[in-house]
Amino acid sequence: MTEERPRQRRLNQDPVETPPAGAPARAVIEGRLTRLEPLDPAHLDSLFELSHGDAEKARIWDYLPYGPFEDRAAFARWLEARAASEDPLFFTVLDRATGRPEGVASYLNSVPANASIEIGHICFTPAMQRSPQGTDARYARMRRAMDDLGYRRLEWKCNAANAKSRAAARRRGFGYEGVFYRHMIVKGCNRDTAWYSLLDEEWPRVRANFEAWLAPENFDGEGRQKTSLSELNAL
Repeated sequence: MTEERPRQRRLNQDPVETPPAGAPARAVIEGRLTRLEPLDPAHLDSLFELSHGDAEKARIWDYLPYGPFEDRAAFARWLEARAASEDPLFFTVLDRATGRPEGVASYLNSVPANASIEIGHICFTPAMQRSPQGTDARYARMRRAMDDLGYRRLEWKCNAANAKSRAAARRRGFGYEGVFYRHMIVKGCNRDTAWYSLLDEEWPRVRANFEAWLAPENFDGEGRQKTSLSELNAL
């Protein structure tokens, strides 16, 4: 992976007039292509089938602090605990066209007083990871946090060895801040954590790029993109 350089920003102690942000709620988030519903144990069968059963499916757990699970009962216990959690606050991601669950995602580390929140615990099927639906689901959560709840800082953190997640952060307009070395011990191994953020003054540009990318006219008759989101955010 090409070496990333943290973006340069002016440090300041300017007064902040932004009111506290709203806490994320256990409520439906509507996207154009996806629908995010509060995680429910009723989603168990579909989510287990999509994330277990062969080596390709199991790879979606590689950089997460849990999973894959030894059996359906173990997964059910995990799902029930996550469904009851307030922070992280978990959602099931459903494809609007099929109604089928295609993954799980969350808000976490929400600090309304500082107007800071993170999106994470992203566990999408391989097909969802490479689809417009995956981008739409991320954008829907970003838009809810920044536009509806009034956050000024949106965070993306991932295992520093996870090149795909780091590329996804950049593609979606997040700025690289650096690496926290020996940040965690996950599944018995060291985890260095790469930090990215999107700030309120950057959001209008990034939001416009998402809208342009998701617009039907950006895709040809076979569903192939004409302009990539990476190109739009690079500009």
